[in-house]
Amino acid sequence: MKQLKWVTLALAVILILIPSTIVGAQDESPITDDEVNALAEELYCPVCENVPLDVCPTKACAQWRDLIREKIELGWSEKQIKEFFAEQYGDQVMAVPPRRGFNWLIYVLPPLVVLIGMVVVARVIGKPGKISAAAPLVEQNEKPATPEEIIDEIEKDLRRKA
Repeated sequence: MKQLKWVTLALAVILILIPSTIVGAQDESPITDDEVNALAEELYCPVCENVPLDVCPTKACAQWRDLIREKIELGWSEKQIKEFFAEQYGDQVMAVPPRRGFNWLIYVLPPLVVLIGMVVVARVIGKPGKISAAAPLVEQNEKPATPEEIIDEIEKDLRRKA
């Protein structure tokens, strides 16, 4: 009889624990679409040009979003997932190119060009206007030369040089 009590008690404990473990397993929240799309918007579709992975309607992109979900469920970090896609499809799938190789030019060249442009503009604005040596200086009291007078002067200069 005592054994029957212990068996019954053990069965009762097991029956109580089984539903709680099932409910406990259901309490774990699956990866939401928002979590997947937060990472997918930082990647571009390797098939479509200039379309972020989170809004791309192709079947391939849906599969890639599912792949991202699987990787997150497996515990992969955001960086690991991005590196995985970059290894598979190249750096062009990254919304923000990695800072390596020629990609450094993307980060260095634009600020450098802006800085050089600012220096050039500052120098041009900072210099006073120069008077051309070829332009005749006209005194305040002197009236400007007429076109005929200018032509005569040019002809005299040409005769002297010839």
